[in-house]
Amino acid sequence: MTQPLKEKAAAVYHLLQEEYGHPDWRPDFEPMDELVLTMLSANTSDINSGRAFEQLKATYGGDWQAVLDAPLDELTEVIRSAGMGPTKAPRIQAALRRILDERGAFDISFLAELPVDDGLAWLASLDGVGHKTASIVLLFCFNKPAFPVDTHVQRVSQRLGLAGPKDDPAKIKALWESLAPGDWFYALHLNLIRHGREVCIARAPRCEICVLRDLCDYYADNIEG
Repeated sequence: MTQPLKEKAAAVYHLLQEEYGHPDWRPDFEPMDELVLTMLSANTSDINSGRAFEQLKATYGGDWQAVLDAPLDELTEVIRSAGMGPTKAPRIQAALRRILDERGAFDISFLAELPVDDGLAWLASLDGVGHKTASIVLLFCFNKPAFPVDTHVQRVSQRLGLAGPKDDPAKIKALWESLAPGDWFYALHLNLIRHGREVCIARAPRCEICVLRDLCDYYADNIEG
């Protein structure tokens, strides 16, 4: 990896911190909750997945055994607001069954002790868990150096020219992990998402107020001059 690209990545990190501050790591959810919430979040908005998760917790009282034992059509209806209920419901139950069978409890805290690659591999072996979900669980719950790439991170990375226009999220994840130290990942991930939501939006990026525009290939090619 060329040094100029690393320097650009570092400049992005520092400029975003100046703009949005430094989010300190703190787990928002218990690991099991984070896993299920992130599985619900696939291909939908945070609002919809959050609503489905709240409905899931309210319906079953936070009892994962009750979720596992629920009739599939009932669980599908409970999480309907997240979309893709007929796909997500059996995947959630399969993950719960696997965890219970392997660990003897609904507990994935053992991931804190595993090397990152082993933790990623174990999580990704669950049906419906890809690299983004696995990285979110490891980073958000255990502060492990895994870098999640969602649609906002992907878009900002590509417009900046750090990633290629055809690079997929898995490649962009590997790219950021090669460009930045692990202790940057939590703050960088959150700040990139915020920037993508508020400034570098999909259809009409607000380049005129963007703190990254002097580093941005998209701005240089489409706006500047």
